[in-house]
Amino acid sequence: MKIQTTKITKEKVLTGDRATGQLHFGHFVGSLKQRISLQDKYDQTILVADLQGLTDNGHNPHKVSSNILNVIADYLAVGIDPLKTNICLQSAIPALSELTMYYSNLVSVSRLQRNPTVKSEILNKIMQTASATFTRHV
Repeated sequence: MKIQTTKITKEKVLTGDRATGQLHFGHFVGSLKQRISLQDKYDQTILVADLQGLTDNGHNPHKVSSNILNVIADYLAVGIDPLKTNICLQSAIPALSELTMYYSNLVSVSRLQRNPTVKSEILNKIMQTASATFTRHV
């Protein structure tokens, strides 16, 4: 007679931050506090998104590389427990870059432009460019 065991698995949560600077109070209120409470209930992974940070800091890669440890230190300082939460570096997982390449070949620009996050990023870039242009000519 076989005894069947049931393994209870926690639901998974994936979240993260770009490594473009130290985290601040806004991060704590906006997401870190919630991540601390979720680490006991879920199988949580936090991604330090260094490659994503390069998308608008490619001209200054040192800004990203020098902040990776700062972001991780901030996680630990607020109570993220590495025994309960996986903390991963995006560039250390080659499959993420591979999947991004496939995704970028499958998703059209018009579809991306309908994404609210992308829309917001485009608007921010336009505003930054307009602001920089205006201040240069004044």
